[in-house]
Amino acid sequence: MDMRQLRYFLAIANEGQITRAAKQLNMEQPPLSRQLKLMEQELGVVLFDRKGKQLQLTQAGESLRQRALALMNQFDETITYVQELGEGVQGVLSVGAVVSCISLLPPVIRRFAEKYPAVTFKLQEGDHFLLGELLENRDIELIASRLPFQSDFQSQHYSVLPLPSDPFVAIVPVAWSPDPEERSMTLKELARLPFLTLKTDRTTGMHNRIFHEFGKRGLGPRIISECSSVAITVSLVASGIGIAILPASVMNTFALSSIKQVTIADAEFQSDVGLVWLKDRHLSKSARHFMDMFLD
Repeated sequence: MDMRQLRYFLAIANEGQITRAAKQLNMEQPPLSRQLKLMEQELGVVLFDRKGKQLQLTQAGESLRQRALALMNQFDETITYVQELGEGVQGVLSVGAVVSCISLLPPVIRRFAEKYPAVTFKLQEGDHFLLGELLENRDIELIASRLPFQSDFQSQHYSVLPLPSDPFVAIVPVAWSPDPEERSMTLKELARLPFLTLKTDRTTGMHNRIFHEFGKRGLGPRIISECSSVAITVSLVASGIGIAILPASVMNTFALSSIKQVTIADAEFQSDVGLVWLKDRHLSKSARHFMDMFLD
């Protein structure tokens, strides 16, 4: 069995049907059916259960799929590595970022683009679980994320480059602050105000970190909304609906006269940040240089 046959097999496994797989591979259906039959004869196992036109992987087929994916990834990354030995920094760099880390990317991308103009970016926003899946599927190389990184895969699966920690700040509607010079508030003062929290059904790390600080002081703010994105949270604060506590860097993206940013007088707690990638993946030259720029 060769790499070409493995690509055929993976296309069939992904599509669940010979016809669709042949279309994806830009080939006729009969030759693809013959290749599948040859593979099963060579291996001495049945790779798919046939249910009409639909194909479902057998236990042997699923085992081959997992190993074939690993082999194909290693093969593709080896080709990229060899090609880069004789090339400059170029190509497409795919980067993901959780919603609260988007603001970290623009200054680094700007400096990177000035130094390596032959590289184009493909950017993906999402929560830890979506980005973890994209990373696993090799659709992105790096993730800018709050730490610890949570996904459906084991933490030992990832390498992490820690970046400088990000202090938490409170954002409040200007109309709620009668003193324009006020630049800090205590957690007790904040706990008296309607609270907006950044949280989804599966990503609760930041929410838990913030409410742990309130809990240590016996405080329990009244949550009036759980928000799935930074933009929603900031918009609600700007509308005078509630307050929020966010990492300071998040507010670099927003310049709203209706929002006031204040430090938290009695709690110096930080949000940990880092770049995340698969341990077993060869990173492209572009990705390695991009990581270096975060440390400059």
